[in-house]
Amino acid sequence: MTIPSDADARRAVPPVICYPVETLPAPDMAMLDAARATMTKTDEVIVPARDAAAFGVPAGHFFSITSVEGSQVGDLNLWNANDLSERFYSGKTRALHGTHITRGQQMWSSFPALRPMATITHDSLGWYGKDTFGGSVHDVIGTRCDPYTHNLLSGGQYHHCCHSNLTRALANHLGIALADAEPHIHDVLNVFMCTGFTRDTGQYFMKASPVRPGDKLEFFAEIDLLGALSACPGGDCSTVHSSDEAQCYPLLVEVFAPDPEALQNWTPPPPNGYDKSHDA
Repeated sequence: MTIPSDADARRAVPPVICYPVETLPAPDMAMLDAARATMTKTDEVIVPARDAAAFGVPAGHFFSITSVEGSQVGDLNLWNANDLSERFYSGKTRALHGTHITRGQQMWSSFPALRPMATITHDSLGWYGKDTFGGSVHDVIGTRCDPYTHNLLSGGQYHHCCHSNLTRALANHLGIALADAEPHIHDVLNVFMCTGFTRDTGQYFMKASPVRPGDKLEFFAEIDLLGALSACPGGDCSTVHSSDEAQCYPLLVEVFAPDPEALQNWTPPPPNGYDKSHDA
């Protein structure tokens, strides 16, 4: 390898943000905070340790994910409840908001709708920020632990990876075959997971989550949602994942209805305005 004479100059070129977000429609957090004050609980689901569960959230409602017994991370999938082809798009969410998301940021849906699915309204771990390793919480980097990568790297047949957990949860909820459910499983929001990239090799890392019992991540449903959450077999992800070695705990999902008067100025976001002609 030959190092060019202008290598330092090339490295010194300043970066440009790919997607400036100043023109993104900002969620009305004051309105959502007022609506939060009127919430009434309508449903709850306990997600068992090393397993997953599905749940529904009507548009205009809130839902939360809470650590209830011990440090535990969760892998979250979201779909349009009326059209499973519209689902959470972690890559575009990452491009718009960064590698980790928190209060005031949104989970965006796949093409062609590309619209907010959910807005984060409360994050009890918002204080964490970015640590000295470059780690932060609630990532949209990791894809989800899965049995295929486990088999590739370790061999064997492990069935409680988050991918498999989410597949079973969706299949059971919809009453469909596992083979029909699996193609709908997609890259996740890693709730409570503390991750980053190593500075020397650029590898994806995980470390012990700062989550403790009582910590909560809360969302506002911008459209009718079907969700599935896996309580990751990695527990707090301080050691391993995709195994039965880590201490794991359940997670609590709760759904809340606000007073409709508090949202009288809110309307669900329409699908993206691009005309799909692709210059044909």
